[in-house]
Amino acid sequence: MSEPQHTPAPERQWTPVVLPDLPPPAGAYSPGVRTANGAQLLFVSGQTPRDPATGQILGTTVEEQTRVTLANLERILRTGGATLADVVSVTVYLADENDWGTFNEVYRTVFSPPFPTRAVVGAQLRGILVEISAIAAVPAARPPA
Repeated sequence: MSEPQHTPAPERQWTPVVLPDLPPPAGAYSPGVRTANGAQLLFVSGQTPRDPATGQILGTTVEEQTRVTLANLERILRTGGATLADVVSVTVYLADENDWGTFNEVYRTVFSPPFPTRAVVGAQLRGILVEISAIAAVPAARPPA
C-alpha cells in the first residue's frame, strides 16, 4: 500500500508576501501569507517592534513598541494590497497582560470604528514587550502593491 499524498485544497493554499529589506519568506514563517481562494485573506504573523532593515528592537515602552509594531504591520499589509482599514482581527501577545490598557489606548488611535476584533495572550517574548498578528480581508479590486 502506498503512502497517502497530501495536497492542500485550493482554498487552503497560500502565497508568501515578499518585502524589500526583509529576509526572503520561509514557508509558514513568512511575514505574511495570502490565501488562494476568492476571500483574499492576508494573514500577517508575529510582527514585532524591530527595525526591518537592522533587526534592532525599537522603543522601550509598551506604547512605543506598539506603535513600531503597528507601523511594521501597516507596511506589510500595504505590500499585500491591504491597509489597516482592511484588518478584521488582531491577536496581541504581551509580555505583561497588565499592559492591555496601554495597548488599547494606542490601538484606538490607529484603527477606526468598527474596530477589528482583538484578543490578548500573555507570552514570553524574549526581550520585547508586544507582538501582533493580524488578518486582513484584501479587497478584490485592489491589486497587491
